[in-house]
Amino acid sequence: MNTSSWRRLNVAVIGGGIGGMSVAIALRRAGHEVTIYEKSDFAGEVGASVSCAANGTRWLHEWGVDVAKGDPVVLKKLINRDWKTGEPVSVYDLDDYEKRWGYVYNMFHRQYMHAMLKDSALLDEGEGIPAKLLVNHKCRDIDMRTNTITFENGVTAQHDLIIGADGIGSAVRGILGIRPEKRPSDSSCLHTNVDADEAARLGLTNYSQDSALEYWGGQEGKWDKIVLSPCNGGKLLSYYCFFPREQGDFSTQAWGAEGRPVEDLLKPYPQLDRQVFKHLEIGKEIQPWRLWVHDPYPYIQKGKVCLLGDAGHPMMPHQSQGACMAIEDAAALGILFNKKYFNGDVVESLAVYETVRLPRVTRVQAAAAKAAYNINERIGFSVNKDTPTYKVEDPKKVLTIEEMNAYDMYRDVEEKLATVRGRKYEDKFICGLPIGMELPSGIIIGASA
Repeated sequence: MNTSSWRRLNVAVIGGGIGGMSVAIALRRAGHEVTIYEKSDFAGEVGASVSCAANGTRWLHEWGVDVAKGDPVVLKKLINRDWKTGEPVSVYDLDDYEKRWGYVYNMFHRQYMHAMLKDSALLDEGEGIPAKLLVNHKCRDIDMRTNTITFENGVTAQHDLIIGADGIGSAVRGILGIRPEKRPSDSSCLHTNVDADEAARLGLTNYSQDSALEYWGGQEGKWDKIVLSPCNGGKLLSYYCFFPREQGDFSTQAWGAEGRPVEDLLKPYPQLDRQVFKHLEIGKEIQPWRLWVHDPYPYIQKGKVCLLGDAGHPMMPHQSQGACMAIEDAAALGILFNKKYFNGDVVESLAVYETVRLPRVTRVQAAAAKAAYNINERIGFSVNKDTPTYKVEDPKKVLTIEEMNAYDMYRDVEEKLATVRGRKYEDKFICGLPIGMELPSGIIIGASA
């Protein structure tokens, strides 16, 4: 690859969440100057747990992130339990997970993961120029001709590259002309946190000892499902409680608003396994999680502006790949704009970014929507073909763990980059000769007769 035309870019990242911090790390390491603009008065995260499978964890290690700062639980199993008895219906063992895929499956608390990434993006330690963070900068508009951002506070800023990492309600997405086709999910979700030590003091099952993602329900065609994920080194149990939307519609309620009473959490589950039911009785910080099904977007970049994470491909949570997809987006941009591949053409690089990322995230979006009502569509459970309940819509279209964790992004980037540059080459040359070149005979290559 030609590196002689590489240049350092002044990059804007709009949004200071997990995706924004991830891409700041990746582009900092690629040699660029990065400014993160966060709309609120602090760049932070709230609430729930975050899954980071091997396809996400690998980039944390490649970027030199201090993963221990995130106080993760390393998952050892996926356990599907009977709705009423709590007995395991199927178990997907992850004991050889690191050996097979090179990296562990981490479960983080969102706030701890964000702080971990923020340190890697902003502190002096690490490769590249530390990113800058500006809070209270809400994007109002972008002049696509000059790449100038106007913020609600009246400040303007011009950048070589602008990345919209501003989440599900992305302002940048609208500026690019993407109007989401979306509809409320048939299920609603309430989230709650349970203190593992408190549960143990009450004589309840100590699920933290399983080091597992655990599921109750979620059988084909049923929306009732409880998902438990441990985080904070096992000290906190993060519960996602799904039920039919007609039993409680929270699709318009934002996270962080006034919490819900515990009665709302318990009401949909009269026949639920009593052990997990008693965990929910001591749940704290009960919050609704808005669930919307988004159709894939037709594009995720235009000019010198692109989208990342939920801004570009919001998805249902049922494959636990939302954070990993944002991290992969960040990794792709870090590769495309590094000194090996970037030739100074931002528009070209973003065109390649779209061809690399859009097919993959669209595939995960579709698989996550299927797993919402059939646990057998979930990565891990989909391979348990000996289980009597095994049934999927189309075995040939199931999202597999091999597809997610064996993915070679460097190879994908190189192939797509070669294709894009090959087309440009063909546009400029005929039979290997530059268009417009005058031959000794006086003939000009490409001139009409």
